[in-house]
Amino acid sequence: MRALLWIVLSLFLTLPAVAQDAAPDRSTTGGAQTLEDIMARQRGEKLDDSFRRDATGQGNVEALIGQLGTRGVASDADVFRALRYGSADTNTSARGPTTGLLIQDSGMAWLAFREGPLLTYGLYLLGGMVLVIGVFWAMRGKIMIEGAKTGRNIIRFLAIERFSHWVMGVSFILLGLTGLFLIAGRKFLLPWLGHEAYASIAQAGKWVHNNVAWAFMLALIMVFVMWVKHNIPDRTDIKWMAQAGGLFTKGVHPPAKKFNAGQKIVFWAVIVLGVSISMSGLALLFPFELPMFAKTFHALNMTGLPQLFAGGALPEVLSPYEEMQLSQLWHGIVAFVFIAIVIAHIYLGSVGMEGALETMATGEVDEQWAKEHHSLWYEEEMAKSDAAPDQATPAE
Repeated sequence: MRALLWIVLSLFLTLPAVAQDAAPDRSTTGGAQTLEDIMARQRGEKLDDSFRRDATGQGNVEALIGQLGTRGVASDADVFRALRYGSADTNTSARGPTTGLLIQDSGMAWLAFREGPLLTYGLYLLGGMVLVIGVFWAMRGKIMIEGAKTGRNIIRFLAIERFSHWVMGVSFILLGLTGLFLIAGRKFLLPWLGHEAYASIAQAGKWVHNNVAWAFMLALIMVFVMWVKHNIPDRTDIKWMAQAGGLFTKGVHPPAKKFNAGQKIVFWAVIVLGVSISMSGLALLFPFELPMFAKTFHALNMTGLPQLFAGGALPEVLSPYEEMQLSQLWHGIVAFVFIAIVIAHIYLGSVGMEGALETMATGEVDEQWAKEHHSLWYEEEMAKSDAAPDQATPAE
């Protein structure tokens, strides 16, 4: 019985060794990673990399003294493993948030996403928006003023409102063009321009992007303060949405106040996306000073949504470089969505609708335009001025 009990206990005690033997055979590589290890990591499988993480020479800081010299006590492979996993004593006099981190794997994931899905699907989004606008133009054409023009104008936007709108619009166009050049230029323009020309244009574009951003953020604040009270959703928006604002049907003009439901959607999209892209932009302008994603991921994990929809919690501990990489990727994602919305807005505000451009060019619109597109606002303005329509200021 004692012999039998000893055999059973021995079997249980040797189970971990059996499991260890089940691991990939690394004898042919001297304990280094094998092709199967590499393939498993590329497939996204969870891999126990302790065989690499712990293989950093003799396993203690004292033994790694002088490892960064031309001849250290650890081999080159050991040194680079220690640097990669952040266990090496770099012994540098520099101080900063990233001085102790010389190698970080997340950089490759960032680059792959930036040059792959972000650029590909972002350009698809912009191309798709242009295609939708082209189809809409072919089916609906330019939205004309259907009634006879009165020849009398009404003030729609004050000078300060137009100034804020144009500052934000022009700065956004400059930011969008320079941003697209910086993210897509290396792939599409570098072979055509050559390295020297591309480098000069890219440097100028970066300067424009970094400095024009301040004008955009200032105008964003001004527009919000001036127009937020006019963009609060109300019951009139329901009818406007039910009839799609008459965009697809001639002769249909649902009532609207100063801003209709569609314009309110654009306004809030501009504010939300503008604030988000400004925050990520500030994080890029001031590296390592404004980390946001670790705290954001923590707040999201508290809701349980990532665990429910993504299959696991989001990382709550991020290196400074990972924070910067996520800021850059988020900046690009928001930018593509933002540009797509602005393309549609520019179309309807210029060639897509008669009289729309004048609202931001002169600040005045014909009374008939106001009656058809913003009848409730027109009635309010007439009541305020206590004047009949035929007493309005004649058009020059």
